[in-house]
Parts: sequence; C-alpha cells; structure tokens
Amino acid sequence: MPIYTRTGDDGYTGLFGNQRVSKTHLRVEAYGSVDEVNAYLGLLRCESLPEARDRELQQIQETLFSIGADLATPGATSSVEQARAGITSMEKWIDRDNGALPELRSFILPGGHRQAGLFHVLRTVARRSERRVWALIEREDVPVELGTYLNRLSDLLFVWARYANHEHGVADVPWVGNRS
Repeated sequence: MPIYTRTGDDGYTGLFGNQRVSKTHLRVEAYGSVDEVNAYLGLLRCESLPEARDRELQQIQETLFSIGADLATPGATSSVEQARAGITSMEKWIDRDNGALPELRSFILPGGHRQAGLFHVLRTVARRSERRVWALIEREDVPVELGTYLNRLSDLLFVWARYANHEHGVADVPWVGNRS
C-alpha cells in the first residue's frame, strides 16, 4: 500500500465519511493539533520514565488517538466515555502528585530538568490544541468533553513538569518579574 495518494495535493483532505475539506478547515486544525500532542507524548515516552508514569502516558495517548478520530469524523461521539474516564483519572493523578510537591508560592518558568522541560512544552501544545477544539465546538456539533479532556491534560502536564523536577532534585524556576 503506497504512503502517498496524491489526493491531498490540491489543498484538500478527506474526513472519515468521504467529505472533502480544506486542509485549513477548523476540524483539520483540531484533529491535527491533537495528533501533535500525541506525537510529543511519544517523544517524552522515549525518556527514561518510571514504569507507572509511562503507562499513564500511554493511556493518555490512546485516549487522544480516539479523540482525534472523532474530530476527523463529523458527528462522531465514540470517544466521549473514554474522555470522561480520562478526566477522572487525570484528576486523581493531579491530586496524588500535586500533594507530594512543595506549595507553589510564585509563578514558575518552564525549565529545570529535561523531563520537566518536555512536560512544559507538552503543556503549551495541549493548551493550543484545546483552543483549536473549543473553536470547533463553537461552530460544530462536537462533544464538550473533548475540550474538557484537553484542559485537564494541560493541568496534569503542569503538575508532572513540577513533579519531574522534584523527582530529579531540581528546583522549579521561579518567575521574579520585572527586575528593573
């Protein structure tokens, strides 16, 4: 089976269901941004991570793949239950891991340990993806749970960035504001 089909060479792509839309269509932007988050998660999973964290990240990747498929299929809702369950899981993970961290007393800058930096990059990409999905939700019949899932994911990634610093004995980088 060839990798290239040439069907997208005119600036259009096919959604599931054979509808053709511009590659700049909001739906394509939404599922493409979800795919980007998933790709960065795959990159992060190439790092040496605790086995439990890797399993949690794989669970997130599987949910994101399902969400992306629904976003590529007008009217699809098959990922909603998976997204709801994922929201519940992520809230538990946030509470578990945030409880082990020192209290935040200032804003922090992305950085510290390499894994924390990767989590911060992922957080920003997840936020952008969330914005794309909410823009689509505003215009088309897309389940709000998909936007909520991405919102909770970015919260989790922030906590996990801090947790990665904590695990590796690296302090979060505080934002000190205007020094002049």
